[in-house]
Amino acid sequence: MATCPPYPTNPPRPHWWQRGWVRYGALTTLLAISGLVILALVREQTGTQGFLVGLGLAVLPVPLLMAAFRWLDRVEPGPWRNLVFCFAWGACAAALIAIIANSFATRWIATATADPAGADTLGATVIAPVVEESAKAAAVLLVFLFRRRDFTGIVDGVVTAGVTATGFAFTENILYLGNAFGTDQLTGDSGFASVTAATFFVRVVMSPFAHPLFTVLTGIGFGIAALSTGRHHLRRALLPLAGLLLAMGMHALWNGSAAFGEYGFLAVYGAFMVPCFGLLTWLVIWTRQRELRTVREELPAYVMAGWLAPAEPHTLASMHARRLARQYARRHAGKQAARAVAQYEAYATSLAFLRQRGRKGRAGPDFAVRERELLDALWHRRDVARPALDHAARATAPPPVAPWPGYGTPGSHAGYGYGYGYAAAAYAGYGYAARPGGFAPVAPYGGYGHGHPAPAAPAFTPAWVPAPFPAHARNRPAYPSAHPAHHQPLPRRP
Repeated sequence: MATCPPYPTNPPRPHWWQRGWVRYGALTTLLAISGLVILALVREQTGTQGFLVGLGLAVLPVPLLMAAFRWLDRVEPGPWRNLVFCFAWGACAAALIAIIANSFATRWIATATADPAGADTLGATVIAPVVEESAKAAAVLLVFLFRRRDFTGIVDGVVTAGVTATGFAFTENILYLGNAFGTDQLTGDSGFASVTAATFFVRVVMSPFAHPLFTVLTGIGFGIAALSTGRHHLRRALLPLAGLLLAMGMHALWNGSAAFGEYGFLAVYGAFMVPCFGLLTWLVIWTRQRELRTVREELPAYVMAGWLAPAEPHTLASMHARRLARQYARRHAGKQAARAVAQYEAYATSLAFLRQRGRKGRAGPDFAVRERELLDALWHRRDVARPALDHAARATAPPPVAPWPGYGTPGSHAGYGYGYGYAAAAYAGYGYAARPGGFAPVAPYGGYGHGHPAPAAPAFTPAWVPAPFPAHARNRPAYPSAHPAHHQPLPRRP
């Protein structure tokens, strides 16, 4: 007797507005229209010459800020499309919203109060911070909601918010510098005594980090919310709002510093902005080091299961070792191999963060699917990545220390000669037993050409290493069958 399947064999097709290409197309169209409109508005206010001068001067801090945020994101680099979207949103959509809303609100207040000077002050200290920070926070919210897999912690929030604010500051600097150049043309000033030079010094030299600093507070709120468990719905909603309010308050203080007297700007800059910038920089770097420690602590579980080589957790937890691995792959096997090694490092880092969220009960319902995807990605790149990581491990390993008489050399793996071993007691919580023997060194690159032939003596390949692709699917270690939060062991390959 035939029975009906428990689920429909043909699931309903999504509506046309739920398709990915429709969303990408709509977002791209929105940003393109916003860019054209903001371009026309800025050119109308500054003139063609002012626009070109402002553009040439405003672009100078952008590469430095982008490089700084990209450096912060090197542990688990996010996709470039997210950064491009954030910069475009800040430079086009957020800037357009700010110009229209600020102008409308200031004119309405001036008309209602018949005090244009007071309206300008109120608009700069109250209206502008609320409008601009809300417009920039919209990009962080969109990435948080629709790219949740790429938004896992504080560093992701800082990078997303910082890149958005960099784009916004870029457009705003074009407007201010272009207007300053137009003023100099009317007054005939030039050189260091010009308004353009003063504006450039204040906005580009002294405070290029101002807008990123404000919006980073919003990003930190979203980042902490991403670390919260699904049960804390109120906290997940209030933390981004608290970060946004702090960003508005700091922005208002910065804009209102000119009203504090002749030296109000310098007082706020030296007593408030610089210390806050230093504190947030320390917080982000500390968080980055904490992420590296997470990689070192979580990946040994996959070493015991046979997915990773013994030295890889320590190698992947060092940015210096990662760079050495990519350089080695590029030098001996070309750019594609270096790209594969970089991808291997990124996937392994994502795997460590995923397992940490699982242990702490913060993993989503797609934990098993995501873990399988990451393990597959690592397995496909292992033949290229492991020789490079092995070289980096040897290059960064501490010198061997002679054991104390009568104690022996505990926990070292054969073939490596340094203390990267994993004793059974160290990871008893995962339920693994120590693997007898050890892992021999990985064979260096061979067969790639580039004037680097393989050594004459072939390296020994341990029995646990699966056959090369495409037969790897039959020999790889089994996939995890239980959530890591349950503290059940990952299946080991027999």
